[in-house]
Amino acid sequence: MRAKNVAACISLVIVALMSGFTTAVAQAPQDWTQFRGPGSMGVVDDANLPVNWSRTENVAWAAEIPGRGWSSPIIVGNLVIVTTVISSVEQETAQGGLYFGGERPAPTDSHRWVIVGVDWASGAIRWQTDVHSGVPARGRHLKNSFASETPVSDGERIYAYFGNVGVFALDLKGNVLWEKRFEPARTRYGWGTAASPVLYDDRLYILNDNDEKSFMVVLDAATGDEIWRIDREEGSNWATPYIWENNLRTEIVTSGTDKVRSYDLEGNLLWELAGMSSITIPTPFSKFGLLYIASGYIGDQRRPVFAVRPGASGDITLGENEMNSEHIAWFLPQGGPYNPSPIVYGDYYYTLYDRGLFTSHDARTGEPIYGRQRITRGGTGFSASPWAYDGKIFALSEDGDTFVIKAGPKFEILGVNALDEFTMATPAIARNSIVIRTLSKLYRITFESNIEDNERLIR
Repeated sequence: MRAKNVAACISLVIVALMSGFTTAVAQAPQDWTQFRGPGSMGVVDDANLPVNWSRTENVAWAAEIPGRGWSSPIIVGNLVIVTTVISSVEQETAQGGLYFGGERPAPTDSHRWVIVGVDWASGAIRWQTDVHSGVPARGRHLKNSFASETPVSDGERIYAYFGNVGVFALDLKGNVLWEKRFEPARTRYGWGTAASPVLYDDRLYILNDNDEKSFMVVLDAATGDEIWRIDREEGSNWATPYIWENNLRTEIVTSGTDKVRSYDLEGNLLWELAGMSSITIPTPFSKFGLLYIASGYIGDQRRPVFAVRPGASGDITLGENEMNSEHIAWFLPQGGPYNPSPIVYGDYYYTLYDRGLFTSHDARTGEPIYGRQRITRGGTGFSASPWAYDGKIFALSEDGDTFVIKAGPKFEILGVNALDEFTMATPAIARNSIVIRTLSKLYRITFESNIEDNERLIR
């Protein structure tokens, strides 16, 4: 993330995301405990989910959420969890789209960093836990928030990370079990933070790439004790790391402007790859035995997508004019998105771009299925990552409109669902419901006939 084009166009970071385990087909889970759910894929094998909704249609409830935060909701037991930061004064209105001049200095008013537990059945706030209060030490971009990192859960504890404050472990009643504070650090252009924590095998992995001293630290999930920590030769990045369970080993993959790096579970470097764009936000993920890595700052000519095979070691950077290699199955020089993470659904690799364009490639070979198609003629932007079920892909715009796109080799828009409020958070999906976060609300979307069945699932 070395943007020479200054602090421009930033649909920021908020799509920083959680990663998890590789699964052949994501099943409709009882819980949704990280960004984009199992495998960080955003795919649900469940046809009993609405395709149409509005502020009143197919809405089980809509809850008011105080403050501001672009972390995604997670679903744990009978709770929906979100993080937020509440200012003591009225905040400047969020502005969508891509633009220069969004940097804001550190505020001078007091803020509260809060974790909110919302009742799954009713939408009532069950508990609200303050974990920090004070004047923010650093600024942020206008489109960012001080609560952009998505929490993660193991079903027993909730782990909420705020990049310039620290990480907090809570039980399901909202009690703080342990905390670990981090010194605030400068980020590029003062845009703030967004990379989310990753939970794997009773360990919590936290990546903090900044403009002072970047590091990755691993904590014991039960106690918060530090297991290991490594320094990183990287500046500010906003991409969440990904735990890649492949058929040879388990790796921790970190996207970065300087280099993509993969480590073993003890922090030893396995391989590295240069050639990303100057700002790196999308989360890596895997399917068909390939690891998909993308970055696409819109001011760069270099906006790559790499499909990496397991087993690499050392420097696997492609040479000039190379399109593949022993360890890179395929490469798109200008296929990467800026904010939204791509998605693989069926046999196709789909890319949603911030300016409302959509493409499809063969997920195994990288061959184009169709070129850039325009979702909307309006000026709306897209920051949330797409999700898929029932033969359809869903793209949520910053205006709160969800465009329903037919999956397959031909591009077709099937409908549009409006919530009429600014949003940048990627939804959560569980128990025949979709949970969508807008600027001020949290919606649980489901068929009315599902509501009673859903309650039985968590009793």
